[in-house]
Amino acid sequence: MPRPRTLARTWRSPTPTGPSNVTLPPKPLLCALLVAACAQPPTLPAQADSFPAADGEILITHFVGASVQLEYLDLVIHVDPWGRGDYADAKSADVILITDTPADHLDPELISQLRTSGTTVIVPADPEDARDEGGAERLRQVVGADVMNNGESVELDVQPDGTFDITIEAVAMYDLIPGAPFHARGEGNGYIVTLGGVRIYLSGVTECTPEVQAIRDVDIAFMPMNLPNGRMPPAAAAECVKGLDPKVVYPYHYREQPIDVFVDALRGGPIEVRVRDWYPAN
Repeated sequence: MPRPRTLARTWRSPTPTGPSNVTLPPKPLLCALLVAACAQPPTLPAQADSFPAADGEILITHFVGASVQLEYLDLVIHVDPWGRGDYADAKSADVILITDTPADHLDPELISQLRTSGTTVIVPADPEDARDEGGAERLRQVVGADVMNNGESVELDVQPDGTFDITIEAVAMYDLIPGAPFHARGEGNGYIVTLGGVRIYLSGVTECTPEVQAIRDVDIAFMPMNLPNGRMPPAAAAECVKGLDPKVVYPYHYREQPIDVFVDALRGGPIEVRVRDWYPAN
């Protein structure tokens, strides 16, 4: 069992490879992602990717939808854990970040399984009644969570002497095009996590808002194909990524969206596109 630990918190306001740049999952999963005619793709366990950081590597494990596990040294961060994914080998969390309140982002039961007595859980503000979807009740079930509002940031000290810390910034996450469901400004958070000198942007479900366009110096970005269709389609998501200019991008939260359109729009450019299977067969 990992040792429970409490991370010291300091809240503050934020301050504003090879011949191919596309990496794909194993062939059976690629078939499932890009070719509708492929039948019964196998479910394979998620494998961690890596990215170099100051004192080692950041390990990135994808699960389902928008669910991610980040590891750096002995620190574990879970983002939007959802019980529909295979969490059999997931590690207990030091930090859990929740971007939104629907069930595919906020799963109180899985959060309770991943957290220890020292886990920091960060959630967005209570949703408005118009798009509640049970989110307010789910938030109430996550006892002891810290609420972050758009524009806030927090520094978490991982070691007592302060030699290793992480910074988490909450970025506005919302829709520009009207429709239902509608993600209103202030109801959800994207997050910029800084680990070992590496800045990771986890967008949540958002369009390419002015706040997103203002983000700079991101190394890794997770970019959604928003729902419902018509908001943040693959081509628009790719254009947004070009503005962010990360070293690596993961398209996620795409469901039935044609992921190959996103890949083709970035193919041959300087941004490495890591395509992973976020919707494995059940």
